[in-house]
Amino acid sequence: MTVQMAESGEQRVTRMQRFASRGDAPILPKSSIAGRALVAVVAIMTFLAALTTGAVMLVRAAASEWQADVTREVTIQVRPVDGRDIEDEVKRAVALARVFPGVAEVRPYSKEESARLLEPWLGAGARLDELPVPRLIVVRVAPGAAPDFAQLRKSLSEQVAGASLDDHRAWVDRIAAMAGVAVLGGGLVLALMLAATVLSVMFATRGAMAINRPIVEVLHFTGATDGFIANEFQRHFLALGLKGGVIGGVAAMALFALVGLALEGLFGGAARDQFGLLFGRHSIGFLGYAAVVAEIALIALVTAATSRYTVNRTLQTIE
Repeated sequence: MTVQMAESGEQRVTRMQRFASRGDAPILPKSSIAGRALVAVVAIMTFLAALTTGAVMLVRAAASEWQADVTREVTIQVRPVDGRDIEDEVKRAVALARVFPGVAEVRPYSKEESARLLEPWLGAGARLDELPVPRLIVVRVAPGAAPDFAQLRKSLSEQVAGASLDDHRAWVDRIAAMAGVAVLGGGLVLALMLAATVLSVMFATRGAMAINRPIVEVLHFTGATDGFIANEFQRHFLALGLKGGVIGGVAAMALFALVGLALEGLFGGAARDQFGLLFGRHSIGFLGYAAVVAEIALIALVTAATSRYTVNRTLQTIE
C-alpha cells in the first residue's frame, strides 16, 4: 500500500512538473472560491486606496491654491474714528498703498459694498448707517514681489487714523497645517489598507497550501526545490493581485471621471467657480491617474511577494 502510494505520488509529481513546465496544469487551480474571494478583497482595498490617494491630492491642490490666493492679497481695514472723515482716511490709505513697492493693484470697497459683506450675518434689511462699519481695501501683491508688510503696517498706523493691515498669515499657517494633516491621515489609511491586504494574502496562501498540502509535500519530498513550489504560488497570487488591483483601480478612476463630469454638468458657470474656489479643481489630473496605476502595480507585487514569503516559511516546517 505504501509502495503504491509512493508510486502514485511520484507519477503525480512527474505529471505535474511536466504540465507545469508547459503551463497547462499548475499546482493551484486558476479559479476557486478562495481565489475569487481574494480578488474581491484586493479590488476593494485598491478601490479604497485609490479614493484616498485622489482625495489627498485634491485637498493638497486646493490648499496650494488657497495659499497662493491668500498670499497674493492683503487687506487694509479703516475703522471710523470720531472727528475724522472716513472717506478721507480711505483715500489716504489707498494713495499710500499704491505707491508702496511691490503692490500691483489697490481696490477700495465702497460703503455699500462693505455693508453687503455683512448681509449673510445681519440680513439684507439691516440698517447699518449708525453702526461703525469699517471700510476694506484689497491690496494685490505683484507677481514675484515680497513687500515689506511690517513697514506698510507702520506707515498706515502713523498716517491713517483707524487703519490696520491684515496679511492673512494666520490663515496661511492654518491651511498649511490642514494640508499636512490630510496628507498624514491619507498616508496612515494607505498603510492600514496595505497591511490588511498583506494579511489577507497570507491567510489565502496558507489556506491554499493547506488544501494542496499533500501535493506540496510530495513535490518537496521527491526533489522539487522550494523555489519551484514558491514560483507556482507566486505566479498564481500575482495574477490574482493584478486582477483585483485592475478591477479596483479602474473602478476608482471611472468614479473620479464621472464625478468630474457630473460637477461640470450640474453646476453653472458661477456655481462652478465658487465650488472651485472652495474645493479646488475637482479632477485628479494625469498625476492622479498615474498614482492609481502605480498603486495597482504595487498591490500586485505585494500580493506576489507576500505569497512567496508565506510559502517559503511554510516549506521550512516540512521535514
